[in-house]
Amino acid sequence: MKAIIEIENLSLNIGEKRILDSVSLQIFKGDYLSIIGPNGAGKTSLLKCIMRIAPGIQGTIRVQGIPISKLNQKKLARMISYVPQANGRIFPFTVEEFVMLGRYPYVNLMTSFTAHDRAAVQQALEITGLTAYASRLMTTLSGGERQIAFIAAALAQEAPIMLLDEPTTFLDPKHEAEINSILTRLNRDLGMTIVTVTHDINMAVLQGQRVVILKQGKIVYVGEASRIMTNEVLAPAFDKPFMFIPHPLTGQPIIAPEVQP
Repeated sequence: MKAIIEIENLSLNIGEKRILDSVSLQIFKGDYLSIIGPNGAGKTSLLKCIMRIAPGIQGTIRVQGIPISKLNQKKLARMISYVPQANGRIFPFTVEEFVMLGRYPYVNLMTSFTAHDRAAVQQALEITGLTAYASRLMTTLSGGERQIAFIAAALAQEAPIMLLDEPTTFLDPKHEAEINSILTRLNRDLGMTIVTVTHDINMAVLQGQRVVILKQGKIVYVGEASRIMTNEVLAPAFDKPFMFIPHPLTGQPIIAPEVQP
């Protein structure tokens, strides 16, 4: 299997604090990789390093065989799109205008949008189910609808890799299911490589193919998602034991919610 992202001995310090410590990882073409771990483990920082928006990186990151140090931001954006954590920002654009911003790697101040740019935006709206929302202002959307618009803008970049930082956090079950369905279709039907940070361990197993577990800036597990649902793997990573039950449809072990006596 071909590695589309190669990370070797990646370390990151912020001040005197080590955020990532000698991380080495291969992400393969067509992967659906979930990154999990306790708070402060370095999950978001790892995505920011790949996107080259974290200062002071030590080590090597290659995308499609090219060190990111040799790519300008527009060239990198043609290879990787990035959906950051939702932060409540609301943009004064229509949904279509906002998704069109995803075409920034291909345009400059001296050029206008082409027919291909507009076709890419329309396709992104269709795939994410936002065609009927195209003329709606972003300020009128719910939090879940805005998050889907962010994914549509990333999709409009036409990059083969999409990184997402906690894309379903704070969303209601309906929009969480919609986003998970969109990401599954992008991965299975379009062959996109999906890398997502999540705190939902069950969804990391049910949704993805592989899982990386980070703790204190180090990788403590990387492998098949279906194999992590044991206390041998999870208890040391999260400093607590878990209870497991079989999923009623698939039989895959999942974490049972805890009930306090």
